[in-house]
Amino acid sequence: MVMLCMISCEEVVEGLNVNPNAATDAPDPLVLTAAQLAHAVVIEGHGNRVINMWTGYFNGADRQYNDYALYNVNAGNFNTAWNNVYQGTLAQTRLISSRAGETGERQINGIAKLTEASVIAAATQRWGDVPFAEAVNLEITNPAFDAQAGLYPALIGLIDDAIRDLESGEGASPGAADIYFGGDAAKWVAFGNTLKARLYMDLKDYGNAYTAALAGISSADGNMLTPHGTINDGNFNMVYDFLVASRSGDMDAGKGEDGDGEQVLAADLLDPIQPEYRGNAKTDETARFSYVYLDNGDNSFTGRLEPNYFGVADGNDYNGLFAKDASFRVATYAENLLTLAEAGFRVQGFAKGLEHLNEFRAYMDAGGYIDPTVQALFTFNYDAYDAADFDAGGMANPQGASADDALLFEILEERYVTFIGTSLGWNDLRRTQDDAIGIDVNLVLNRGAAFPQRLIYGQDELNSNVNAPDPVPGVFDRMSIFQ
Repeated sequence: MVMLCMISCEEVVEGLNVNPNAATDAPDPLVLTAAQLAHAVVIEGHGNRVINMWTGYFNGADRQYNDYALYNVNAGNFNTAWNNVYQGTLAQTRLISSRAGETGERQINGIAKLTEASVIAAATQRWGDVPFAEAVNLEITNPAFDAQAGLYPALIGLIDDAIRDLESGEGASPGAADIYFGGDAAKWVAFGNTLKARLYMDLKDYGNAYTAALAGISSADGNMLTPHGTINDGNFNMVYDFLVASRSGDMDAGKGEDGDGEQVLAADLLDPIQPEYRGNAKTDETARFSYVYLDNGDNSFTGRLEPNYFGVADGNDYNGLFAKDASFRVATYAENLLTLAEAGFRVQGFAKGLEHLNEFRAYMDAGGYIDPTVQALFTFNYDAYDAADFDAGGMANPQGASADDALLFEILEERYVTFIGTSLGWNDLRRTQDDAIGIDVNLVLNRGAAFPQRLIYGQDELNSNVNAPDPVPGVFDRMSIFQ
């Protein structure tokens, strides 16, 4: 009777202290969604806004963002960004991969691996050496920081593994749980190749970058975009949320490269009324300027030029790049075309570079990534360039440089203005900062004589991991990859 009573009592109290609303496990598709949402915050969130201010795209106008724009940041500023890389993204992708061997779910594992490669690529581009091989391992309290020189081949290897998984056809698609491509394996493979090309570009391995880009995103339909909507405190575009909903007046595009309170460099290059305007008889940037930047006069939050947060959902006539429901560009056909243009030029010469640049211009001449509502209201034109346009004194070479130098500069400048809103322009500026041809980093300085090279490691990591770098690299300390 005693034994029966004990068994009966155990059955009564079994699970009493288990909260059914606090799940300790979840199916892989839900884990993937969680990982991708954290990945989106890393790519689009606070760290990316700071980088855009350092790249001549945005400007800090008030409170902390005025300091951030002047390179005054500290380790505490990036705790959340760091945690979203590791606890938000990597812990989830590693969980999926740890179970894939038992389940044979190679499709979702391939997607998880590419999500992981993307977030760690962003981390090393922003911080330098970061934990990877030993990261999020419960048996390792103090994971080692992998040297950046070894991280790049490791990430490229992870991408190749992911592509093999996706091309195997084994396992079920995660479907709508995949926020980027709805489980479309072919689009993930193309993204993987574009990401691989991006890493090779950082390494200045232009031959491999070109080869990877040939297999990369081949149309705008393959763009990797973070979807957004109109739910307050839910799914707004993160730049819109900052500019309008949460921190209005803290960030604009009003401070130019000459420090006199005018526009940032990228806006000057796109604005037809500015002396720095990059347009010519074959290039009309009016629509792209109006898509990216907003001159709302006295109705603006700062009284100066701002990143364009207008949107049809708010009752405006057109959608700006940072409208509340505007998707955010993670990797795109535009990037891939411009990688083909630069890498093609560097490994195969002038004709190949011009061929791919004109492919990009044909894409833009058909509207490109500019929202259709903007195309309907503002003019744009991107006629194909001829080789003669790059002759000394030609349309695309008024400075009288060599034709090769003029074409390379045109490609790099096109990349610079195309990547507004992302971290890719910062990567390019650091990659080419010592090259004879490139965007002069002195033109995008907000103060002083040194260009910012990295974010600061999160304070929580510095406090808790004995393997964290000591001394801690500062904002102006170059990364090994960009030496």
